[in-house]
Amino acid sequence: MSATALTTGGELAAAEAGDWSRVRSGRRVADRALKLGCIGVTAIGVFALGWILLMLLFQGIAALRPSIFTEVTPGPGSAGGGLANAIVGSLVLTFFGILVATPIGVLAGTYLAEYARTSKLASIVRFINDILLSAPSILIGLFVYTLFVAPFGGYSGWAGSIALAIIAIPVIVRTTEDMLRLVPNTLREAAAALGAPPSVVIRLVTWRAARVGIVTGVILATARIAGETAPLLFTALNNNFWFKPNLTGGVSNLPVTIYQFALSPYGNWQELAWAGALLITATILGLSIAARLIIKRDANR
Repeated sequence: MSATALTTGGELAAAEAGDWSRVRSGRRVADRALKLGCIGVTAIGVFALGWILLMLLFQGIAALRPSIFTEVTPGPGSAGGGLANAIVGSLVLTFFGILVATPIGVLAGTYLAEYARTSKLASIVRFINDILLSAPSILIGLFVYTLFVAPFGGYSGWAGSIALAIIAIPVIVRTTEDMLRLVPNTLREAAAALGAPPSVVIRLVTWRAARVGIVTGVILATARIAGETAPLLFTALNNNFWFKPNLTGGVSNLPVTIYQFALSPYGNWQELAWAGALLITATILGLSIAARLIIKRDANR
C-alpha cells in the first residue's frame, strides 16, 4: 500500500473521529468553504421562501372578508364581490380529477408492484410514468384541449378534470408501487400458503398493509393539482358566474381567477387575487402536513 493511500486513509479516519488537526489545512479550508456555500445557498432559499410567504400572509389576510366565501367574482372595475364560485369550481374540478386518477393510479401501481415487477412492459410503463411526472402541465392542457375541447367546440369542466387527472395519475402510480414494494414478501407467502389466490392476497393483505402510504399518495396528488393553472387555461377556462350543473362552458376556478385578477389594473381584483392565493397556499400546506402526519403516525406504530 502506498504512502499516499495511508495518508489519505489516516486523514479520513481523523476527520470521521473529529480530529481535524491531522488533516491538511487545504482540505480543511475546502471542507469549510463547501459547508459555508451549502449554508449560504440554503439561507438564500429559505429567505426567498419566507419573504414570499410573509408577503402572501400580509396581503392575503388584509384582503380576506366574509364576502369572499359568499359572493361570486365581480365584473371589471366593480366593487365588492367574492370568490365563492371559483372556490366551489376548484373543489369540483379537483374532486372529479382525483376521482378519475385514484383507481387508475392505484391499479397501475399494483400491476407494477405485484404482477410485472421485472417485465419489459413494466419498464416501459415506469418510463412513461416518469416522463409524465416531469412533463410541463401546459403540455397536458394542450393535449386535452386537442382531444376534448376543440372537437366539442367549447370549454368544459370535464376537460379540466381530465387534465388534472392526467397530472395526478403518475404521482399515485409511483406512490402505490413504492408502498406495495415495502410490504414484506412473507405476508404474501403466508396468505398464499393458506390457499388464497393472488387477487385475494392483494386486496386483503398487501393493500391493507400499504393503505396508509397509498392514501398519502392520493393526498399528495390532490395537493399537486389543487393549484394548477396552465392546464385549466386550455380546458375549463373561467367565468364570473356559477357554472352549469353539467359542467359545460367555462367553469370558474381559483387558479385561473388568481392569474386573471393579478394581471388586471383593478385594485379590487388584485385584492381578491391575494385572498385566493392565500386560500390555495393554505389548502396545499394543510394537505402536505396531513400527509406527513399520516406517514409519521404509521411509522410510529
